[in-house]
Amino acid sequence: MIGYSDAPRAWGFTRGAARVVGVNLTGAVVEGWLSRSELGEMVDTCTRCGQALPCTDWLAQTAVAEELPGYCPNKSVIEALKP
Repeated sequence: MIGYSDAPRAWGFTRGAARVVGVNLTGAVVEGWLSRSELGEMVDTCTRCGQALPCTDWLAQTAVAEELPGYCPNKSVIEALKP
């Protein structure tokens, strides 16, 4: 199982943002579209992002979206993985 016990909040934000736009990050790693280290970099990037409150609000109000908010530092990486 892929998870980040040292950064559970950032892992939740990263995974949640991906899920909203139809991307399964664990599946992307298993299928070889994303390396485990790239996923770790995404979680680290999220950890350093200062937009936790807007991200929490957006994820709480959004079940499905075509794109991520512009403030998301992982936007381009996640959206590039969209089916």
